[in-house]
Amino acid sequence: MNWTTPAELKGQVQKLWDRGLILSSFCGGEEIFPRRLTLKGPNSRQLSDSFPEVRDWIARLSGASKQYRIVWRNVNHRILGANELPAEIWIDSVDDALSLIGKKRAAGQFVAMVTLTLDRQPALLSWLEKRPQRALELAEEWPRILSIVAWRLKHPHPGIYLRQIDLPGVHSKFIETHRNVLGELFDLILPPEEIDATATGATGFCRRYGFRDKPLRVRFRLLDPTLALLPTENDQDITLTQSTFAQLKLPVTKVFITENEINFLAFPQVPEAMVIFGAGYGFDNLAAVEWLRNRVIHYWGDIDTHGFAILNQLRCFFPRAASLLMNRETLMEHQALWGVEPSPETATLTRLTAEESRIYDQLRHNNLGHQIRLEQEKIGFEWLVDALGAL
Repeated sequence: MNWTTPAELKGQVQKLWDRGLILSSFCGGEEIFPRRLTLKGPNSRQLSDSFPEVRDWIARLSGASKQYRIVWRNVNHRILGANELPAEIWIDSVDDALSLIGKKRAAGQFVAMVTLTLDRQPALLSWLEKRPQRALELAEEWPRILSIVAWRLKHPHPGIYLRQIDLPGVHSKFIETHRNVLGELFDLILPPEEIDATATGATGFCRRYGFRDKPLRVRFRLLDPTLALLPTENDQDITLTQSTFAQLKLPVTKVFITENEINFLAFPQVPEAMVIFGAGYGFDNLAAVEWLRNRVIHYWGDIDTHGFAILNQLRCFFPRAASLLMNRETLMEHQALWGVEPSPETATLTRLTAEESRIYDQLRHNNLGHQIRLEQEKIGFEWLVDALGAL
């Protein structure tokens, strides 16, 4: 019979908990108790045809009714006579609801968080009300999170690394672990002039809230011995901060970018040229280097959908950048070395040349085979030498 069971009544209250409605009520939100639960019972015909089952159903509801109240109604049946049936089920108080679903201890933790927040940072109470379940996950860490918020309020535009915040039990790893929550709290409590709205996401946390960020770095090799920066014959493998690299204005005419470290290290000598070790998606370390805009840039990536997506992204910053060894001839010549691309890109790329677009479309639509990729390091070295000679 499809009649409401004690387990289903408990499930209705559990849904209120899962939606955060019970916890939010502790923050001054809407009172949701007393509350009538949904009850489905037997109709008149079922009362006649299945009276033993009805009696068992009533017994089960009655036996589990310590945390809910049953409102009864009298039913006069032509065969069975007068009987009392459950008509309504009510949860009268939040304590009854918590007892029913076994959440008294968790609710007590949340109430303690509310009390602490009202004492230290009452402006954050709205966050607890809005995100009670997420807050409850942070019950043990909440005092330290509040201390970080208080510290930041006292230090506008701090200009230091996270490592330099000196608070008991707080270290940079703790802040990095909880930066998403801290970001929501900072956005809620800090004045707008202390937030850099242009910095977003996990990587923009420090800049957004006035902390010093780990500097971006550029790793490069000079491919022309006459342009050596270091007093060594061969080792011109150099890593600099982005700001220092931006000031170099190296006398090169050609710049190669490659994603594979061995290819970067083995890149042959080229007059008036340098090679930069890329890092996949993201070119923040190069985007602000103005002198690169006056150089001929060649990008060498894997011949797969992500290789072309990275090339497409590079052209956001350097529209004239050309591809190197990312053509159909190279792909087909190395067919024996094709591998499988695990999670291909499928988006439309608008900054590719006509030839690049044809290859990309063939790859993303599996026209040449299933999820084909040709990694840079599998391309014959002589192919690279010949391609460089043809530039």
